[in-house]
Order: sequence, then C-alpha cells, then structure tokens
Amino acid sequence: MGEIRNCPRCGKVFNYIARPICGRCMQDEEEEFKKVKEYIDEYPGANMPEVSDATGISVDKIMRFLRDERLEISGEDSNIFLECERCGRSIRTGRFCDKCKDEIQNELRNSLGSTKTTTRTEHKTEKMYTATRRR
Repeated sequence: MGEIRNCPRCGKVFNYIARPICGRCMQDEEEEFKKVKEYIDEYPGANMPEVSDATGISVDKIMRFLRDERLEISGEDSNIFLECERCGRSIRTGRFCDKCKDEIQNELRNSLGSTKTTTRTEHKTEKMYTATRRR
C-alpha cells in the first residue's frame, strides 16, 4: 500500500504508489506530452522555443520529456543540446549516453553478482500471507 502525499503540482492529497503526482495531474501531463508530440510530428524542424510557444508547454517540461526518453532530438544540426550526466558527451535523449548506460549496467551486475544470493531451498520454512490472514 502506498503512502499519502500531497501532489506537488496541484496540492491535492493522493495515494503515492509509483508516480510522483496525482492521477489527475498525470492525465494533464499526458495531454501536454501529446500536444508537444503532435506539434513536433507536424513541424519536425521546430526548435524548442517554437514548440513551447506554439503548444503553451514550458521549455523545462519539454526538457523533462527529453530526459525521460519520451522525446528524442532529431537531426545533427539541432540547436538543442543534452549532455550525458556522467561523462558530458552529447546525447539525443535520456540522461546517459549508451556507453555510460552499458558501464552502469555492468557495474550493477558485478555488484549484484558479488553479493550472496539465496535459493528457494533456503527459504522452505518461510511462508507468505495476505494482510487479512495475518490478523
């Protein structure tokens, strides 16, 4: 069960499970994303200020869509620049370049591989219950 939080966008109370904003604001944000995507599809050479002015969506929010890998910068001559947060290399979408993503993934695999993993046979005495059964 999630915890109760106030939505940072609208201030309403919501049950936080996985998304940082309430369901209503999530729907609004999805509509904003669709607006940006449709504009970019219609005008593929548009720069970020043009997209922002035409859609009414802030440049910061469009940058977040890029960082969340929901949009990608197209064309080599683009005036939009994203940098890998780890090495500073120029990227088209997301937070990390492909090389850094691979390195991070390998580091995680190595660190997880070095920890002791338990097998199913070691947990034969443990049982799972639903919350109502334990009462």
